[in-house]
Amino acid sequence: QVQLVESGGGLVQAGGSLRLSCAASGGTFSYYVMGWFRQAPGKEREFAAAIAWSGGTTYYADSVKGRFTISRDNAKNTVYLQMNSLKPEDTAVYYCAATRSLGKLPTRLYEYGYWGQGTQVTVSS
Repeated sequence: QVQLVESGGGLVQAGGSLRLSCAASGGTFSYYVMGWFRQAPGKEREFAAAIAWSGGTTYYADSVKGRFTISRDNAKNTVYLQMNSLKPEDTAVYYCAATRSLGKLPTRLYEYGYWGQGTQVTVSS
């Protein structure tokens, strides 16, 4: 069973950048598809980005495409989310998630079996 711990959140001005990290332990990291989700106050948790086990395939929600980049380092058991050109509407708790799903990169919450505790990102206007 894999454990996930996010870090790197914080307060940033609109237009700024942050890089989130998610460290995995307890499993063979390279076996897992990794995803990032976010949950704004009063809203449902939503998909942001996903990356295949090899890092060769990625997928993004339209709301972050072109601004966010997901990547992974299997040697370090870590997945990253580089967030550029941040907007106030990006304010949310960001969660990383893992799944052994095969095929198309999953984007739904129920497709992921392992979750981190989340890290807060606040973008001021």
